Amino acid sequence: MTPVNAYAAQSATTPLTPFNFERRDVGANDVQIEILYCGVCHSDIHQVRNEWGGSIYPMVPGHEIVGRITKIGSDVKDFTIGELAGVGCFVDSCRECPSCLAHEEQYCDNGMVGTYNGRDKEGNPTYGGYSTQIVVDAKYTLHVADSLPIEGVAPLLCAGITTYSPLKHWKIGKGHKVAVVGLGGLGHMAVKFAAAFGADVTVLSTSKSKEQDALNLGAHYFAVTKDADTMKKLQGKFDFILSTISAPHEYNDYLNLLTLNGTMVVVGVPPQPSVVGAFNLIGKRRSIAGSLIGGIKETQEMLDYCAEHNIVSDVEVIKVSAINEAYERMLKGDVHYRFVIDIASLK
Repeated sequence: MTPVNAYAAQSATTPLTPFNFERRDVGANDVQIEILYCGVCHSDIHQVRNEWGGSIYPMVPGHEIVGRITKIGSDVKDFTIGELAGVGCFVDSCRECPSCLAHEEQYCDNGMVGTYNGRDKEGNPTYGGYSTQIVVDAKYTLHVADSLPIEGVAPLLCAGITTYSPLKHWKIGKGHKVAVVGLGGLGHMAVKFAAAFGADVTVLSTSKSKEQDALNLGAHYFAVTKDADTMKKLQGKFDFILSTISAPHEYNDYLNLLTLNGTMVVVGVPPQPSVVGAFNLIGKRRSIAGSLIGGIKETQEMLDYCAEHNIVSDVEVIKVSAINEAYERMLKGDVHYRFVIDIASLK
């Protein structure tokens, strides 16, 4: 067993504080990773505060993990000691269902095992990346290129793949008119990918102050959604809308911006269900869909694409002792655009 330093929530109402536990021994198919950086995802807040229900305490959050391999199991062939590696939102799945066999482990019919706030096949709770070490089955571990700043790579393991996957699934590219709703941790990655794929990109935001950032990130246009005249002019203009925000908002306002056969894909998770008017769908044969992260194969594809095209997240690196303040700042939208914990501050 390996002693580990971490930060954990002991309940839904208490701040994260130092916590010590032990990782399992490295098995034949495992790798042990010394964690260097871990991104801070909005879903960390949801789960720490039990906003989605079913939270397991104590909880060590974190599923945007980049580090260096320090041990490998006897049967591991694809990784070497000293190599950079990543761990995303899940660390296991059933491996046998149609979803797993199709390399879509995130949709495992029997439930994927979350990197944290889950239970492994022995029933033990999983602990995430706000910690100094992690032991993971090599099949659920990702190769990370050493050509990019790894603090900017960490959020690709969730924010990156969450936006990359739907853009690839709906084959977005040159000739498509894409709107990205929201310019936060997810939204800024959606802009980078959609622009890199050759799409015509518009950012839709409630805040005029984000216009220059949107253009700097690769957007071609920017629109303020609070402006009724602007929203009216945009009706029927977009082939594809990616909704990245987790704050309450009205889906119907955005569905009307889709062209014939247009699709709006939801990747942000608002706290309350949204009502969708049938006429907003049937009038132009529009669709509304959802998308979750990506499988291991697609996530590796995304990491390789980012290495080739020099794409990383825009991050603010913090010490782990600042995590509770970071949560409050995230809730206020005060981050450009992802907090990343320097795990050296835990040692």
